[in-house]
Amino acid sequence: MDLVPALEEPLKQPLKSVLGPATAKVMAEHLGLETVGDLLHHYPRRYEERGQLTHLADLPMDEHVTVVAQVADARLHSFASARAPRGKGQRLEVTITDGYGRLQLVFFGNGVHKPHKELLPGTRAMFSGKVSAFNRRLQLAHPAYELLRGDGPDSPGGFDSPGGFDGSGGDTGVESWAGALIPLYPATAKLESWKIAKAVQTVLPAAEDALDPLPESLRHGRGLLTLPEALRAIHRPATGADVEQARARLKWDEAFVLQVALARRRFADAQLPAVARSASPDGLLTAFDDRLPFTLTDGQRKVTAEIFADLATEHPMHRLLQGEVGSGKTLVALRAMLAVVDAGGQAAMLAPTEVLAQQHHRSVTEMLGELAQGGMLGGADHATKVVLLTGSMGAAARRRALLDLATGEAGIVIGTHALIEDKVQFHDLGLVVVDEQHRFGVEQRDALRAKGKQPPHLLVMTATPIPRTVAMTVFGDLDTSVLDQLPAGRSPIASHVVPAADKPHFLARAWERVREEAENGHQAYVVCPRIGDEEDDPGKAAKKQAGDGADRRPPLAVLEVADQLAAGPLQGLNVEVLHGRMHPDDKDAVMRRFAAGETDVLVATTVIEVGVNVPNATAMVIMDADRFGVSQLHQLRGRVGRGSAPGLCLLVTEMPEAAPARQRLNAVAATLDGFELSRIDLEQRREGDVLGQAQSGARTSLRVLTVIDDEEVIAEARQEATAVVAADPALTAHPALRTALDALLDEEREQYLDKG
Repeated sequence: MDLVPALEEPLKQPLKSVLGPATAKVMAEHLGLETVGDLLHHYPRRYEERGQLTHLADLPMDEHVTVVAQVADARLHSFASARAPRGKGQRLEVTITDGYGRLQLVFFGNGVHKPHKELLPGTRAMFSGKVSAFNRRLQLAHPAYELLRGDGPDSPGGFDSPGGFDGSGGDTGVESWAGALIPLYPATAKLESWKIAKAVQTVLPAAEDALDPLPESLRHGRGLLTLPEALRAIHRPATGADVEQARARLKWDEAFVLQVALARRRFADAQLPAVARSASPDGLLTAFDDRLPFTLTDGQRKVTAEIFADLATEHPMHRLLQGEVGSGKTLVALRAMLAVVDAGGQAAMLAPTEVLAQQHHRSVTEMLGELAQGGMLGGADHATKVVLLTGSMGAAARRRALLDLATGEAGIVIGTHALIEDKVQFHDLGLVVVDEQHRFGVEQRDALRAKGKQPPHLLVMTATPIPRTVAMTVFGDLDTSVLDQLPAGRSPIASHVVPAADKPHFLARAWERVREEAENGHQAYVVCPRIGDEEDDPGKAAKKQAGDGADRRPPLAVLEVADQLAAGPLQGLNVEVLHGRMHPDDKDAVMRRFAAGETDVLVATTVIEVGVNVPNATAMVIMDADRFGVSQLHQLRGRVGRGSAPGLCLLVTEMPEAAPARQRLNAVAATLDGFELSRIDLEQRREGDVLGQAQSGARTSLRVLTVIDDEEVIAEARQEATAVVAADPALTAHPALRTALDALLDEEREQYLDKG
């Protein structure tokens, strides 16, 4: 797409040219702010009302805080010390109050003179410092402060200290703050809130020149402020209504610009040519459906209809298939692959691990039966060939698989990253299915798609349910299908937290339950965070994985736990281990024995997290469960309850009841709803993580928009963005929007927006 050149952004002016080099250096080092625009988009965290004093009762220990309060008492004490042997040492103790609680401020030595003159009883001020305790009382030692008198603060009480303003940017006095609200900014010990406020005051006039990325018709239609108005209102509001209006406008900026980037990606993809692939009326797909011993769920039928409609078009499908654990995504994907084979093409499924690739290959060939034994594509018996391609295959097997792909004899290939290698050539690649999308990079996905004569259709699958808003922001270039209905006959899973430290007899009972399941002819998984043969210090592994402190013991390991169980509470049962460092053939052999029912208990790492399907496995014990994330626990739990017998998942932890990690486990135990758990998971993580900033190497662009709470804004912004891009793909009429896009992402970062 040819794009209209962006306008020059006036707010790109470096802060050092406005505030001076010393202040600009502190801003850059401690807050990452380098331009006037960066500072104007550093919004207040909250606001204090002039007529309302801050509550001091709930100040957190060891945190840097800013409070507004009134001096109740100030006393100067003299004392003798090594430095002042004649009793000339001085300590100023100031007590401040908010009408509900009290807090002591302490100043020593030469630092007492200025506050002794200024912090008189009745004086109101903002105080900033780190909360500590002395003689069991909370205090701030040597806090920075800013006096509040009448409608505005007096001269700053801390601007001449290290890290203060150097004055080269003009007037160093603090100008009166408009209105009745005092903005409190995200700050650091080196850069107090009011110093940021003064810097903002200096650059605020530049907001008048800010380029407005929102089309005027959109802004008028929704009654939104202009960008200059919003920047003024969020930094210098007169009322709470000003803040709300400003935030509403700025949320739209963030949502709309991001959605325009994604809409442009969707538009560009839609212009690509693709071969339409429709299933034959009496072909391989029909023969497969006739073999199924069950009927599809309504959800599977609906999702299949969406996928088949996409496959029948002459533009490549880009669809995300997300669904609950065990909802039958693999069956839906297989039917799509068979439809493409019916139409004369080939289908490739990309799996993140060899264990999962082998599992998919096994389950697909079992479901197809003799239909997977074909000799030639389109043969009269409707059969095709299903091949496996992984990095650990022997040379002969690999040569055969590559030949089958190049000649077209293999209609379906299932593999790992080995599929992406240059040597792999397809006869006519028509569909790429990517399983567990979040484990692959964009380059890997695109490298596989490039192997088609024309861009193949793409189906991305994830077994981690995603809140709708995240799907719209993270996977916004993909159409989304949701599979949230479990097949009939799927058994419920009972989940319980086992507090091993508080109640060790509960853990003993857990092993009894595993033994009972085995005696009833069923099987069990035991999951551990670590393998146990790490070359590095296990203490390091503990510190890496511990979410609630680095002084914990190392995480439990597969090899150690397996030995202990086989010699102890599970003695007499057939216990085997599975982990990622085993040879692929050994891993495959272990999984085959477990799937065949020869193994009673499989002690494994998270290598079994997705895709592993053993209906006879009914119990799972997750050791050190607090070391896993919410979504990961939900995925692991989904390995049991896949047959007709009820499932049991026991989450073992040594965390105390009040610990956040324990609360996470309680949440997982309380619901089987993956979409509800995904919301909990999102609320507990930084949104930058959700938006893939680790992949792109850039800070998250979201400052006021929250993907959990602002669903309506995101949905409407997506609609508006789609309409703007459809009418004007090159954004010819929107040069300011183009500038905002450039600021959000460079060309490489735009490629990452599909969460590849």
